[in-house]
Parts: sequence; C-alpha cells; structure tokens
Amino acid sequence: MIMVPANLTADELAEKILEGNRAALARAITLVESRKAAHRVVAHDLLTKLLPYSGKAHRVGITGVPGVGKSTTIDQLGTNLTNAGKKVAVLAVDPSSTRTGGSILGDKTRMERLCGDPNAFIRPSPSAGTLGGVAARTRETMFLCEAAGYDVILVETVGIGQSETTVADMVDFFLVLMLPGAGDELQGIKKGVLEIADMIAVNKADGDNWARARKAAAQYRAALHIMTPISQNWTPPVITVSGLANESLDKMWSRVEDHQQKLGKTGELDAKRSGQQVRWMWSMLDYRMMSLLKESEGVGRMLHQVEQSVRSGTLPASVAVDRVMRRLIDGFKDV
Repeated sequence: MIMVPANLTADELAEKILEGNRAALARAITLVESRKAAHRVVAHDLLTKLLPYSGKAHRVGITGVPGVGKSTTIDQLGTNLTNAGKKVAVLAVDPSSTRTGGSILGDKTRMERLCGDPNAFIRPSPSAGTLGGVAARTRETMFLCEAAGYDVILVETVGIGQSETTVADMVDFFLVLMLPGAGDELQGIKKGVLEIADMIAVNKADGDNWARARKAAAQYRAALHIMTPISQNWTPPVITVSGLANESLDKMWSRVEDHQQKLGKTGELDAKRSGQQVRWMWSMLDYRMMSLLKESEGVGRMLHQVEQSVRSGTLPASVAVDRVMRRLIDGFKDV
C-alpha cells in the first residue's frame, strides 16, 4: 500500500496530479480508497479541489461475459488510442471481490502493451468491499484520472449482476461485447443489458468465426429494433470486431466519438452527467448510512440479536427494522 506522507497536503498533491505526476495519482487513489478517517478528510479536500478539472474525458464502460475478450480488446483499443496521442486510464468495477477478495484486473499482465505504455494507467478495483463502496471509489478514481490529464477513461466490469447498471450510470457510453457462435445468440442475454447498451460489438469476428459473428450481429439488431432506445438522439449500432486481430476497433471508437458529439450538441450529455451526479449522491448516502448503522456501537450489539430473531421466525422483519432505527435515533440523541 502506498502511504501518504504526513507532510504532503491536499494542495500539494492536487498540484502534482494536475502536472500529470503518475506517482501522485496512484498515491491519491490509495488515499480515496482508505477507510481511515484522517485519510478521508484529506481525500474529500483533494476531490473538491480537483473537481473543476474533471469532466473532459470520454467515459466509456465496457462489459461482457467472461471469455468474450474484454482484456484483449481493451489492451488493443487502448494502444490504438495512445498511438493516436490520447492518454488512457483503465479502471475496474468488480462485485466478485466481495466473495473472492480478488479483482478482475488483479493480473494486469493480461494487458501487456498498456502496462508498459507511459500514456496509459491501469487501476484494479479495491480488493474487498460492497459494490457500492467499490463503485464509489471507481468514480472518485475517474475524477482523479481526468484531473491528471487522461483523455479516455475505460471502465471495465466483470459482466455479471448489478455491476453492469452501476457502470452504465457512471459513464457517457456503455459498450457491450458479445460472443459469436454461442448457440442461441440471445440465450442468457438479459434484456436489461440490451436496454442500457449504447453499442453492441460482436467480438472475435475473425477466421472461422466471421460468418457466425455476422449472424449474431443480425440477431442483436433485430432484438434492439423492438426495444425503445434510451436516447431520442442515438440508435445503438451493432458491429463486428476482433480485438485480437485489431479489426474494426477504429470504427468502434468512431461510433463512441459520434455519440459524444451528437449528445453534446443537444445538451443531453451534460444532463446525463448531472443526473448521474445526483444519483451518485443518493447512492453514497445510502451506502454511508448503512456503514454508520453497522459501525454504531450500540446498534452493532443488537443487530445480531434481531437478525437471529427474524431468522427463527420469532420477530417480524418490520418490527426488527423499527427497533434498530429507534436504537440508532437514540444514539444520535446521545451525541
């Protein structure tokens, strides 16, 4: 763990980040990830100072089932972008960390080219914690990277469960990678994922997979055709790509830029980001309130008791909640 020097103030750290200092950026991210109260105070001061310098990057979420080739595609796409003069940050949201303690980007050697690229920055999600906490730190990391001058923020999700909607609500553009030739192409694909997709890219469209990829793309277009688009100004395209062969990735990125330009002109992009900020505030309030509830000494002692009573059927859940809330309110009165 990178320790924050005691003599390094939020002002000094902010100055170094604005200069593009990678060590300062890594140090600041560790600071916002810290659960120590003293670090949290400095982190909040730092984020407030850097907020005016954020918001200028392309924020792109990328999801897909395991094996779809997310890491290969991100590695190649990121390399294409840095070769074009962009600075790229790759972040992760990994809800599986609550079960395994691992991170989907824990083994960063899966992105060998970006790891050695001075214009790229890769940061795994924290190795433990609830999805709400991991997502909050990812948002804050995104702001820090933008302040450090990164033009593109790629947020990768493991592609299961709530993480997809969580990532979609922190980015401008949500890309869903799909596999070709997986039997029934729509089997197991949740309708909710298609509803929030800004583009579907059928990956591994090379060699013997080319025909299957085209067939899969046609089926996804048909599925999207009967769904209401999330934006009146954008119809999600379906394309075929190959991250491994670096085929059509430039075309894929041009669609991202088209989306940014069209929604930017109509004001929809600014409205989307503002709404995300407000929803983030309420989400963080829920998260912090739950943390306060669990950390409260008086409430903590009774939580286990009421949980066991609810589990055994001797106490209705609604009554248990009322008792916990009364104890929490009484604790506030005692402060």
